[in-house]
Amino acid sequence: MPLRTLLVCLIDMETADATMACAVQLARMHNAHLVGLHVLDALVVYPGIAVHLTQDVYAAFHERQLERARGIEAIFARHTDREDFVSEWRMLQAQATSAAERIVDSARMADLVMMPNATTARDQDKRVQARVIREAGRPVIVVPGDYAQNNVGTRLVLGWSDTREATRAAHDLLIAAAPDAELSVLRIGKQQGDVLKDFELNEFAALYDRHGLKAKTAHLDRDGDDIAEVLLRYAFEDGADLVVTGAFGHSRAYDFVLGAVTQGLLRDAKVPVLFSH
Repeated sequence: MPLRTLLVCLIDMETADATMACAVQLARMHNAHLVGLHVLDALVVYPGIAVHLTQDVYAAFHERQLERARGIEAIFARHTDREDFVSEWRMLQAQATSAAERIVDSARMADLVMMPNATTARDQDKRVQARVIREAGRPVIVVPGDYAQNNVGTRLVLGWSDTREATRAAHDLLIAAAPDAELSVLRIGKQQGDVLKDFELNEFAALYDRHGLKAKTAHLDRDGDDIAEVLLRYAFEDGADLVVTGAFGHSRAYDFVLGAVTQGLLRDAKVPVLFSH
């Protein structure tokens, strides 16, 4: 399926430039409709805390939210004003619902979602990130907040395992990949027999070849290291600009999508990661 609608979720001004640079590159590559989204937080008052908030407090909070939104919108405009693809800006209010629910609702109508890595941000933003990956039903590319490159989708590494989530990721990557992208299909775990006879890896390489991608296969032993660490090290050595994997799956042999692995990728990745759930 070609990329026609790309939703980029912008959380704060600190990470907006890195996320927008990648989003614009993808939208330009695929001539996609780029939708920029920012959700205004709601002021949450917990019922167990006896405190009275005046109207002035609500007004000041809302004004701070609007000021931040205007700054993020300016970054979005700076990245898109001179582009030929169609772009639009959307600002929504969380109100009685959560920011994550607003993003999930919007994500369901997109081919692909992009958002910044919230690892160093507020706990609330981390929860939003996890909920979007789990609940949107769409592939989500998470961009490191300090990512200095704007290339994404030209050289990919797929972390493959025999799981539903990894299978979705293996096919979702076709949405983001450049038409002539180079791709490594990587399995991590104890090698069972001759790697050249690994039926699944070779079948995927043939599938990608039919789509015009240049695919190769690889098989690595963990040697006691974390799966996320092995995957990211291979991606670095391979010069990848996008890691692709399933997310928040269940533990099983050669599992790339165990929750702890997903968190490791979110914590340590220096390049964008596409998660499918």
